[in-house]
Amino acid sequence: MNRHLIASLAAGLFATSALAQVTVTDPWVRATVPAAKSAGAFMHLQSATNARLVSVSTPIAGRAEIHEMAMENNTMRMRAVDGIDLPAGKPVHLASGGYHLMFFELKRQLKEGETVPVTLVVQDAAKKRTSVTVEAQVKPLTYVAPAMQGHHGH
Repeated sequence: MNRHLIASLAAGLFATSALAQVTVTDPWVRATVPAAKSAGAFMHLQSATNARLVSVSTPIAGRAEIHEMAMENNTMRMRAVDGIDLPAGKPVHLASGGYHLMFFELKRQLKEGETVPVTLVVQDAAKKRTSVTVEAQVKPLTYVAPAMQGHHGH
């Protein structure tokens, strides 16, 4: 009986991934100092069909938002956005200096080496929403993601 339950659960996990049609690679969150109230999260997304990242959540923060860095009056500023388009078959990079995720009202310090669950909500062209949860690795405060040769942000 246990074997059948495990097989059913595994099949369910694969079905959820197939429904989402979004591949998430290299998810990570920057470690924080003890009193920090916010942290940034980064990853690579690719959707099989035209879709849109419309929201994000994590149990380690009171609030999570999708952000972008943009020039405003000759100054680079961070601002919340209502979503990020995920064009079919094209990689979208959430990286420092471009689109990224922000976690506010942190409930605890994020320490290097641990993982943090992050749930992404993706909406397809028919307005159907699917949740994808990933485990983001907490990287050191000084971590710099490897350069993405041939990729220019989003």
